[in-house]
Amino acid sequence: MADTRGAETIARNISILYGNIRKAAERVGREPTAVRLIAATKFVSVDRIRQAIEAGVRIFGENRLQEALPKIEALGSSAGVRWHFIGKLQRRKVKTVVGRFEMIHSVDSVELATEVDRRAAEAGVCQAVLLEVNIGGEQTKAGFTPEGVAEALPTLDAMAHLAVKGLMVMPPPTPEPEGARPYFSRARALATSLARMNLRRIRFGELSMGMSHDYEIAVEEGATMVRVGSAIFGERPNG
Repeated sequence: MADTRGAETIARNISILYGNIRKAAERVGREPTAVRLIAATKFVSVDRIRQAIEAGVRIFGENRLQEALPKIEALGSSAGVRWHFIGKLQRRKVKTVVGRFEMIHSVDSVELATEVDRRAAEAGVCQAVLLEVNIGGEQTKAGFTPEGVAEALPTLDAMAHLAVKGLMVMPPPTPEPEGARPYFSRARALATSLARMNLRRIRFGELSMGMSHDYEIAVEEGATMVRVGSAIFGERPNG
């Protein structure tokens, strides 16, 4: 029997999210359609993802390749569904990720970018990616430093099968959503600064930032993609 109560809850949550995104965008004079919702589906079943599709979500973000593959196989690109890879990407898994995901949000080093470019060339595709920046300078997080990402751009710009579209950031945990604002603002300023560099292929139109607890602040500060899981599907186990 279908879980109608679960479907109703997911649909209600998604409606609230879209409404909050719209209001956050309008508060700062942005066009709400410039912000895309990415449903983070770590530990979420195929049936519940289908319920999110029925409620209007079209982009889904997966953290783990081994969890993503059966979901992609089950759902494919039905109803215009697209998949983004939003978790830490190990170099040994790049071959399987490239071409299977519309976008990789977590390219955190020149070495990883080089591997993505190489595997994309082998597959005959140009892989869209975002550069992960450690915007809070946290020792426990991967990512380019703000200074390091600028230094890497000439090298990345020469990679013919890598399409850099912007930045992804995760601010340090803060007790209140408002505490994330300085980090989101810094990420937006960094993207604006990098866009002024003399680059042939790299673009900085995308800012992937904001999750369930702070997505409204992220939208106010320029996010074009927000990655939301628990605010759609409820709390899930950590890991």
